[in-house]
Amino acid sequence: MTTDITNVSTHLAAMAATQPDFTAVIEPHGRPRDGVIPHTSWTFRQLNDRANAIARGLEAVGVRQGVKTALLVPPRLDFYALTFAIFKVGAIPVFIDPGIGAKRFGACLAEARPMAFIGIPKAQLARVILGWARESVELVITVGRRFLWGGLTLDEVVARGSGSGDVQAPTRAEETAAILFTSGSTGPPKGVVYTHAIFAAQIEALKSSFGIEPGEVDVNTFPLFALFAPALGTTAVIPEMDSTRPAHVDPTKIIEEVQRFEATMMFGSPALIKRVGHYGRDRGVKLATLRRVISAGAPADNEALEAFASMLSDDCEIFTPYGATEALPVAKIGTHEILGETRAKESDGAGVCVGRKVGDIEIAIIRVSDDAIPRWSDDLRLPPGEIGEIAVKGTVVTREYDAHPKATALAKILESSGAHWHRMGDVGYVDDTGRLWFCGRKSQRVVTEAGTLYTVACERIFNQHPDVARTALVGVPGGAAGMQTPVLCVELIPGRQPSGRITRELLEIGAANPKTSSITRVLYHRGFPVDTRHNAKIQREQLALWAAKRIS
Repeated sequence: MTTDITNVSTHLAAMAATQPDFTAVIEPHGRPRDGVIPHTSWTFRQLNDRANAIARGLEAVGVRQGVKTALLVPPRLDFYALTFAIFKVGAIPVFIDPGIGAKRFGACLAEARPMAFIGIPKAQLARVILGWARESVELVITVGRRFLWGGLTLDEVVARGSGSGDVQAPTRAEETAAILFTSGSTGPPKGVVYTHAIFAAQIEALKSSFGIEPGEVDVNTFPLFALFAPALGTTAVIPEMDSTRPAHVDPTKIIEEVQRFEATMMFGSPALIKRVGHYGRDRGVKLATLRRVISAGAPADNEALEAFASMLSDDCEIFTPYGATEALPVAKIGTHEILGETRAKESDGAGVCVGRKVGDIEIAIIRVSDDAIPRWSDDLRLPPGEIGEIAVKGTVVTREYDAHPKATALAKILESSGAHWHRMGDVGYVDDTGRLWFCGRKSQRVVTEAGTLYTVACERIFNQHPDVARTALVGVPGGAAGMQTPVLCVELIPGRQPSGRITRELLEIGAANPKTSSITRVLYHRGFPVDTRHNAKIQREQLALWAAKRIS
């Protein structure tokens, strides 16, 4: 284990030194004038100076190395400055998706036990009314106007700081840098412990895997991923949108930002890619300046990828990297390969190809188990081509969950060397060319008397039907003890209505493939429940409960 002094904030300081006058962050500001949204921006020097000023103030009021700090600020200029200021003083920012709901949000804060709480007035009001982190919070800082809840404003904090120069606490590589909560799409959200070394490894992996260079312009619709932009030396353009509802974004606002600022890069969830792609394709929009588009968070819809790709130049790809909050990035693939080769195999039930490993990642397919695996053994590995649980090891892989020893024991496998494998919670396999294929979540596999069915692999077979928007395979109790009855939930494209014809055709499609021939129950659903972070992961656990009530 390394003990080198390192701090993720040094990446911002380095960019402020090498390209001080290059724009770091651009945000929409105020109401449109003549149809054009005004913007405010900071250069790298201004962002670093603001982060240093805040850091000095934080140290003066007691937010120092090791202090957990809840940060509830929208993705605007001060969100970036505050995040890097917290890194600079060695405190530990706690990031939780606001879209998970007040009750779950409060539960996450109760687990994290932050000592400091930095938030906008709306967040502070919720903290007071709902009692968030009441037993742990000692210091309250309001970004904006303070009302009756006391504490300090951010301006007052900055005023208390003194000194000059760049602030950097002597944090160690393996010291906790941040706690990022999972989206909770398949269970309670858990706080993932990030070290400074993991952040540094992620920055290098993103830079090398996607060829990202300083000076590029990034329209990024996911705030946490957007935090990498200043460290990579790219301009972060914050689009006007509700980041918790990417599926409902106004496509014109994303397209306008890309075109206005001549963006070279864009990040969006599959739901956003679908909405913007369909809008742009139908209107002949071109986004000629983009060099790459990155979409992550759930398996991508190939038709949506094709629609979005119609707006891009021939040498620009949409990459769909595979990973999780606990390990990112793991693998990547681009639309040239997806649309040119792998989607045909997906339609036959091969699963979704997520590409080849990136960086120093090692991928292993191990036997499926719902139990903890304390120690690594090569005997766990399955032969190539066989579906099993996906496990990964590498410098971007996290080692533990905060305050969740049982979850850590279930998700991590320790090697004799001291290295950790992370069990992704997904099932899949590696093909004979070294590509990883994703077949579904381990917890959502459907165990039947005829064998085990894997959700994503089966669903892609049925998704070929022209009236189908998407499908979701779920299992409900039935048959022998511990066995399930497979039920195909179907969401039709807008304007289509359930009919005997569609049901009959779906069952014919299923019967023609040995992987889906045992699926004989079909239910129609108006709109699948999805995760709050990307609006793209289908919450099959909820659908299974819904289906069970209708076939009992």
